Amino acid sequence: MNSATLYRHRWLMIRLPVALVAAALAGLAWIWLYPMPETRLTISSGQPDGAYRLFADRYAQAFARHGIALTIETSDGSQQNLERLRHSPAQADLAFVQGGFGWSSQPGQPERLGGVQTLASVDIEGLWLFSRDSALTSLEGLAGLQVAAGPQGSGHRVLFQRLLSQQRIGLDEVRWSALSGAAARDALVRHEVDAVFMVASSQAPGVLALLTTPGVHLAMLQRTAALSERNGFLETRLLPQDGLGRNLPAADTPLLTTPTHLLAREDLNPALKRMATAVAMEVHGQAGPFHRAGDFPNLRRSDFPAAAQARQVLGGGLNRLERLLPFWWAQVVQRLLVICVPLLLVAGLLFLFIPALLRVRLESRMTRWYGELRFIEHDLAHHNVDIGGIELSRINARLKKMEAAIAAMPLPKELAQRWHTLLQHVDFVRRRMRSYRGR
Repeated sequence: MNSATLYRHRWLMIRLPVALVAAALAGLAWIWLYPMPETRLTISSGQPDGAYRLFADRYAQAFARHGIALTIETSDGSQQNLERLRHSPAQADLAFVQGGFGWSSQPGQPERLGGVQTLASVDIEGLWLFSRDSALTSLEGLAGLQVAAGPQGSGHRVLFQRLLSQQRIGLDEVRWSALSGAAARDALVRHEVDAVFMVASSQAPGVLALLTTPGVHLAMLQRTAALSERNGFLETRLLPQDGLGRNLPAADTPLLTTPTHLLAREDLNPALKRMATAVAMEVHGQAGPFHRAGDFPNLRRSDFPAAAQARQVLGGGLNRLERLLPFWWAQVVQRLLVICVPLLLVAGLLFLFIPALLRVRLESRMTRWYGELRFIEHDLAHHNVDIGGIELSRINARLKKMEAAIAAMPLPKELAQRWHTLLQHVDFVRRRMRSYRGR
């Protein structure tokens, strides 16, 4: 197919294919390279009566305001939450995990911690140790007692066993109970267990219930500074008298604390990581018994790698589009800017450049014919050639060949005038050549 035919049918043969290719590339990029985020997420919280569930309920309300449905799955604790994130396929998109759980539960196996990222530390959890009759002042006092510390492998029990080992207390010296939450509280009240250990937020219903139960005492452990030095994820804080309500607790109490991490699976859509971090800022920005307003969320003392999107949002907030537009429309506009606008510009340039190139080729071909006519005219005018019969026949053959090529070329309307002018020039040279006959 020659250039003239392509140019004449440029809309069908050039611009339409360019538009179809651009649309196909945009669709592929939209689906595979820059897919739209999901509109449904799943968060693995914790015990139904725990603080994690309270946080998850608030997250669901905040996500709903942004057009995202959040499904809440209760669990036995940090162990199950982490397993759900790392399961293939993932059983949860977000999860709350107790601070230090990654370090204390997977010693020597860092590869088992992959596949998840920290979006933020969102709260402070206390290490609460409750007992009957009198308050404990050391972990040694637990020897021979039955302690409810959650099921085997739970974040509560794993951390508690770690602390006991550091205090050189044999794990077989303690009688273990798998109860936790409200069941452990009830067992302590009924004297079925001697102590209850839990890692929970001060807002957890179980903590408040035990603090207000007559005959139940919160441990005032000594040497907490030494324990926090051995475990970088622990920190000793003072729970002030009346910090949780009137006479809760009855006196200033030093308490070991650890942060609560909001985790996400590593392959979660980046826009959803940004939105989840923004939701965490909305839910956890208030003051608490252990911290001031604005201290949380943050990315200090995390067990897992921090997501780049979380650093971006915690440092400067959501990007301009996500601040100004609803979440879904912000994602659409971003993809229009990133995918469609560049492809539209490239397609527009090709729309102009390819037909212009073909026109230049057609005009250059006509210019060459004009040049050849000029040489013939020059030779005829200055008699630089022997104008004999043979030479005239050769020139006439050249003119016929040129005239046939010109007539056969389907030039577009834009070049029709030059086409007619060129044929007239050919005829003019032929008439001038005939004047040499008979000389």
